Amino acid sequence: MIRDAYDTATGWLFEALLQPVMYEAGLMDWAEEAFEWMDFFVFGAIQIIVVTAICLPLEKWRPVEHWASQRRVWTDVTYTLLTRLGILPLLGFLLFFTASARIEGWIADSGFVPPTLETFLPWLREWPLVALAFYIVILDFAEYWRHRFQHSLGWWWALHSIHHAQTQMTFWTDDRNHVLDDVIAAAWFAVIAVAIGVPPGQFPIILLVLRLAESLSHANLRLDFGAVGERLLVSPRFHRLHHGVLSVGHSGKNYGVLLPVWDWLFRTADFNRGLYPRTGDPGAPAAYVSGGWFAQQMVGLRQVWRALRAR
Repeated sequence: MIRDAYDTATGWLFEALLQPVMYEAGLMDWAEEAFEWMDFFVFGAIQIIVVTAICLPLEKWRPVEHWASQRRVWTDVTYTLLTRLGILPLLGFLLFFTASARIEGWIADSGFVPPTLETFLPWLREWPLVALAFYIVILDFAEYWRHRFQHSLGWWWALHSIHHAQTQMTFWTDDRNHVLDDVIAAAWFAVIAVAIGVPPGQFPIILLVLRLAESLSHANLRLDFGAVGERLLVSPRFHRLHHGVLSVGHSGKNYGVLLPVWDWLFRTADFNRGLYPRTGDPGAPAAYVSGGWFAQQMVGLRQVWRALRAR
């Protein structure tokens, strides 16, 4: 029922807003691709609405910090709007649409059927909610290691440090990333999801769950989940330690997105529940801290080039 309502709304928006413009511009040969992009756009808007409705009241309730000016926060809002409604979906389409179509064609022609999670655990086909939980855990594990690599590889840290430079961290900071970093992250997530056989109907649910978890963990919110809860789910306090001024670069802690168990298993956990440190990276370029979106993107390209040359 939810999926049907979503498809109906997306179709109506496409026919009412985008299709007439494309018709006038003579671009109807691209109608199918434009509809797929509209699907990204609508889903991004839903994510923003859900996350804001949950996180904004919580930040008003128990903020960690108060700031006289929130100009840097508005930079992060710009990141979210561009990432969720425009840049990333468009880049994803341009970079991956043709490649994915060719790969799917090659696989179909060869007759090879890639193994999936349900190939090894056939009983999951009868338990979709259990399968959904399995997929979330596996993808969360993959996101933990992607995050570790962002901190351990010099060129990747040059991009990811834009995210850590924010001294006024809020739930909007989740999307404060370089475009190249976002493209790599999207490709990483999509490839693993396809490899383990995530059903198309469950993929948006998984994205929304992890997106909400990440946004909440970045919130300017004085909240922990208790001695037991802190070891079950990543809290704002747990992740704030990761963004603290003493926890940047290779020495970072608390990399988990949804589940702290990976930090516990791989000895990167810090469960100091009484600590809400200031955020930011003292070694970040000035543009990473106080610059606008475009300046940060340009400096990011220079930083990653310097890191690659240094190798």
